Amino acid sequence: MKKVIIFGGSGFLGSYVADELEKRGFKIIVADLFESEFLSKKQEFLKLDILDLNKVKKALKGCQYVYNFSAIAELNEAAKNPLKTINVNVIGNLNILEACKEVGTIERFVYASSAYALSAEGSFYGISKQNSEKLTQEYHRKYGLNYTVIRYGSLYGERASHNNYIYNLLRTAIETGKLHYIGNNDDVREYIHAGDAAKLSADIILDKKYENEHIILTGSEKLKRIELITMINEIMQSRLDVKQISKNNIGHYKITPYSYRPIVAKKLLANPFIDLGQGLLNCIQVINKDIKKS
Repeated sequence: MKKVIIFGGSGFLGSYVADELEKRGFKIIVADLFESEFLSKKQEFLKLDILDLNKVKKALKGCQYVYNFSAIAELNEAAKNPLKTINVNVIGNLNILEACKEVGTIERFVYASSAYALSAEGSFYGISKQNSEKLTQEYHRKYGLNYTVIRYGSLYGERASHNNYIYNLLRTAIETGKLHYIGNNDDVREYIHAGDAAKLSADIILDKKYENEHIILTGSEKLKRIELITMINEIMQSRLDVKQISKNNIGHYKITPYSYRPIVAKKLLANPFIDLGQGLLNCIQVINKDIKKS
C-alpha cells in the first residue's frame, strides 16, 4: 500500500481528494492546521504548518506521493494580504519541494495551481501560483523531482465554505432571500464539482502520461454568470430578490483567465460528471442543514 500525504487535505478540495485516494487503496496522511470534519477513520491526521520546513521533512518520510492544496485561495483575501499570500503560497510550496528533494522517495509531487496562474488578473494570488509553478518545474530540472501541475477552474461542492463563490451565493440566498451579485452578466465560467475534480486528481498519479505535465481541470460546459444566477433562482422556486450590484469585479477574468505564455497545458474533463443543477441542489440541502444546526 503506497502512502500519500495531502498538505491542505482538510480544506474543501483536499478533503474530496483524500476520500478519492482512499477508495483507490492508498494510505492517506492529511497534513493541515486543523482537522477536517470529513476525515475518515482510515485517514491519519497530522497537524502541521507548511512554513515549518523541519516538520514538513519529517511528515514526508515513507511517502511516495505528495499533493499540495495549502494556500490562501480567495482572491480578495490574497489582494488584501500580499505578504501572507506569498509566504503561504510560495514559500510554503518551496518548503514542500525542498523536503521532497531531501527525502528522495517521492514518485510524484502534485501542485494545486489555478487558472489564474497564466492570467493578467488574479492579483497576488495569480502571481503566487505562477511563481510556485515555476519553482516546481525548476525542482524537476535541477533535481529530477517528477511533478504534475493541476490548474483548477471554478470549483463548487457540498463541502465548500466562505471562500467559494457559489457557496456564498447560495448561503446568502437561503438566509436572506436575496441573490445580489457583483460582475458582468456575460462573464463565463466552466464550473466543476469538487467530487469530479477529485476523481481526475487521483487518476493523474496512476498514469505516467501526466508526469511532468500541466493539466487543466474545469467543467465541460460554459455558463454565463446570468445563467448561473437564473438557475439558482429557479431551483429556489423563483422566490429570490435578484439584483446586480455592480458590473465590475476587479481582479477577476471575464471569459478566459489565460494571457499568452509559452507553457501549454492539457485539459482534462470528467466523464461522467455531476450535473450542475443537481450539484447546486445538493449544496443547497447541505447549507440548509448547517444553518439549522447553528
